[in-house]
This record gives sequence, C-alpha cells and structure tokens, in this order.
Amino acid sequence: MAKDNILRALVLLLCCVCLLPFSRAIWLNLPSTGTKCVSEEIQSNVVVLCDYTVISDDRGPAPKISVKVTSPYGNNLHHTENVTTDQFAFTTTESGNYLACFWLDSYHQGGASVSIDWRIGIAARDWDSVARKEKIEGVELELRKLEGAVEAIHENLLYLKNREAEMRTVSETTNSRVAWFSIMSLGVCIGASVVQLWHLKRYFQKKKLI
Repeated sequence: MAKDNILRALVLLLCCVCLLPFSRAIWLNLPSTGTKCVSEEIQSNVVVLCDYTVISDDRGPAPKISVKVTSPYGNNLHHTENVTTDQFAFTTTESGNYLACFWLDSYHQGGASVSIDWRIGIAARDWDSVARKEKIEGVELELRKLEGAVEAIHENLLYLKNREAEMRTVSETTNSRVAWFSIMSLGVCIGASVVQLWHLKRYFQKKKLI
C-alpha cells in the first residue's frame, strides 16, 4: 500500500513537471520588412536562456537579423545586429512580460524563419556541469532534477498566489471606487433635478402661470 502511494506521488509529480512551461521551441516567420516579437510572463529571479538560428525561406544564404530583448519596464536586456545565430541569457529582476523582437537587417525577398529555443528556470540549468561538479550521475542526478522541479513548482504556486492576492485587492479597490462613483453620480443627478425644479417653479411664478 505504501509503495502504491509513493508510486502515485511520483507519477503526479512527473505530470506536474511535464505541464510546467520550462522550455519552448518556436518557429517565427519574419517578413521582408517589419518586426516579429514573442513574449512570456516570467516571475523574478528566474534564469532565461535562448538560442536562435536564422533559416532562409528560399534555401539561399541565411539573411542577417537584429534582436532586442526588453524587460516589463522597458530595460534593454539584449541587443545585437547582423547575426544569423546567437544566444542570450539573463536572470529576471522583475515579474511580468519579457519581450524578444526579431527583424531583418536588410530587405530579403521571401523573408526568413527563425528557430527559437526558449528555456527558463530548471530547463536552462546546465545539468552536465552540475553532475561533473558534484560528481553525481544516474538516479541521483535524476533526483536532483526532480528536486529542482519541485522547487520550481513551489515558487510558481507562490507566485500565482501572490498574483491572485494582488488581483483580488485591485478588484476590491475598483468595486469600491465604482460604488462611490455611482453614489456621487446619483447625488449629482438628484441635485440637478432639484435645481431644475426650483428654477422652473420661479420661472412659472414670474410669468404668473402658477
């Protein structure tokens, strides 16, 4: 019975790990002119690693592109020009949407495609270096990966909990302001109606209609 419970727990953990967006492979089609961007919402203190390669759509030489990565508050994290393959890495300091934009440096008929390997968190960790440094392998290495995944899941749940609390606070504040605005609007309407009735009454009295 105990073994069955442990097995179920491991299966559930592996399912959770598989559902986490640690790594994404993206194909981005770049037009002859213009910019294409990808974004992802990432919490703070998370390692991000991205490799990208340009592939020509007409099977000719790969055109060169420019890349710019910005943080949620507009800080420049990576900017390079005239490259066909490169990578960038950084550790997030802000929570929010991180934006990576790609565009061709010069006109290229037919456009081009960019293969993007976007990895965050545990997927961006160099496990080969960890294994060599700590002299671990096999089952022990896999357990270390699972431990890192559990920590990532825990941090992600805390992040979602904090975001939910922030959204609840914003919703309550907005509801309160809307209620006060409705009361003020009703008061203004009632006051305007009273003034209008008073003005009409005076006007009719002057005209001796009432």
